Amino acid sequence: MIGMSVFDGFAGGEVPLRSDIPDEFKWRLSDIYPTDGEWEADFALVKSELPKLASMAGTLGSSASALLECLRLRDRLSAMTDRIYVYAVMKSHEDTANPAYQNLSSRAGTLAVEVSGAASFVTPEIISIPDSVLNGFTDPETSGADFDDYRFMFREIARRRARILSKEEEELLARAGDMASSPDETFSMLTNADMKFPSITDEDGREAELTEERYMKYISSRDRAVRQSAFSALYETYAKFSNTMGATFGGMLKTSRFYASARKFESDLDFALDGANIPRFVYDNLIDTVESALTHLHRYVFLRRKVLGLDEIHMYDIYNPLVENPYRNIPWEEAKRMVTEALAPLGGEYMAQFRLGLESGWIDVWASRGKRGGAYSWGAYGTHPYILLNYNGELSDVMTLAHEMGHSMHSYYSRKHQPYAASDYTIFCAEVASTTNEELMLDYMLRAAGGRSERIYLLNQRLERMRATIYRQVMFASFERAVHEKHRNGGDTTASELGRIWRGLNEKYFGPEMVTDELIAHEWSRIPHFYSPFYVYQYATGYSAAAALASMITSEGAPARERYMKFLSSGGSGYSIELLKLAGVDMSTPRPVESACSLFARTLDEIEELLGRTL
Repeated sequence: MIGMSVFDGFAGGEVPLRSDIPDEFKWRLSDIYPTDGEWEADFALVKSELPKLASMAGTLGSSASALLECLRLRDRLSAMTDRIYVYAVMKSHEDTANPAYQNLSSRAGTLAVEVSGAASFVTPEIISIPDSVLNGFTDPETSGADFDDYRFMFREIARRRARILSKEEEELLARAGDMASSPDETFSMLTNADMKFPSITDEDGREAELTEERYMKYISSRDRAVRQSAFSALYETYAKFSNTMGATFGGMLKTSRFYASARKFESDLDFALDGANIPRFVYDNLIDTVESALTHLHRYVFLRRKVLGLDEIHMYDIYNPLVENPYRNIPWEEAKRMVTEALAPLGGEYMAQFRLGLESGWIDVWASRGKRGGAYSWGAYGTHPYILLNYNGELSDVMTLAHEMGHSMHSYYSRKHQPYAASDYTIFCAEVASTTNEELMLDYMLRAAGGRSERIYLLNQRLERMRATIYRQVMFASFERAVHEKHRNGGDTTASELGRIWRGLNEKYFGPEMVTDELIAHEWSRIPHFYSPFYVYQYATGYSAAAALASMITSEGAPARERYMKFLSSGGSGYSIELLKLAGVDMSTPRPVESACSLFARTLDEIEELLGRTL
């Protein structure tokens, strides 16, 4: 096997070309389509069958068999379109400047909208079927038809009956989807393909190209000059594009408002939460609970300033460790070993599939020129999961591997145990699976810590992960709530006003010790998740639930593990709050979030004690 001695993907200098990276470190998209020609064949097949699906309009109330045939055809075409779309987009992410796969991605997106449009009559037509007739169709003793795959779908249709529009209106909304994706696509192309950052001088005095993927490495440097240089280079670049970013963000706000209004929701937030049937009070209580615990974060900022010996602490001083990092340049093979050992409490069945995924073309490991930034887990029904990484050898990258494998294993079990119609779990649940892996990983490392310095470093990592996943994401959630509401009421949402709101929230969350540098006012413009409105709060709820689940798994063993595996296998067969209750966590109360904030405070107590300071 080619190892780090042959290929070092996180070495400094220029970002490598994709062709320079050995195949063993690339995901195997050929498992979806061995050739682009086979992709084209499926693309043509879906196009050819769309008229058949459309021809079923007006027939669903005629018989149980007609309804079932339509649902199965819709699902077959949707599942095939998912594979078409996933393949094309992931190929485009290998090199965002490659026009061939940009074209395939665009065509796949258009096809997805066409399929959605062709199927848009289904739900309104089911709603028009009298309850007595529909109940007869779905009763196997009466009709002889097997609708088991669609039980939750019918339940969900009944819940959302008042929000579903006429056939013509639903088709129009579906066809608007292609235009609605423009703000997100513009943001992605601007930040991944067109935006270039200046080089900086690294800790060794070498010139190093700055990218979004490398930014975290430099902003975490023990050398303050490197941190400040990276911070300034990144945000000065975003500042140059502030008007464009503001217009792009404005397009997202308009799109969000359009869909919320079309569905007759009072606010964009209510519309976003309705998809997973999350009560509004869960969102509002999350912000209220965390903001009532901001003194813990202020105390942490004060601790950082004192330990780092700073006269004043700036926004670029928040990511670097309080003690020397003992986990630098972690080889990829070592990262896999660490994560595998950490997740052992999840049991033999889980770990056997986990190991297989690590070595079976699930993961695209290294950054390369033009590759999409960040990390994600994706895939489609009928494919194994895929993970995009930009591995950089840091402990945070090892944590990202654990995180994304959590998503992937959730997908694996959901698709294995649920039919297509009930396999798509909500984001609210997704962030639980990924963060449970992170918590197990950190618990493992704390147990294995070799001394005081390592333990301080890892406790600092826990504080940082909670700061980033609870406090920071709730700050994001507060920003979204304020900005979408401002837009709904016709207020100012220009780039300068967004920057003013963002800077004000930073002052509130980080407290009086923090110098909120002017450049931080541009940070909102680099957050990709804002283009999926009201997504980010689920990181905080997910962390809170995951912290409770990881504790149960390690303390209870088999009973908690069995509950957790049932949760992973449930997919989208129920509402998120219900499924988490099956796993042992009730997110309809503020208790899990309160417990997470208390964990942050207890971790802060311990690290202060280890540092020998009374602060």
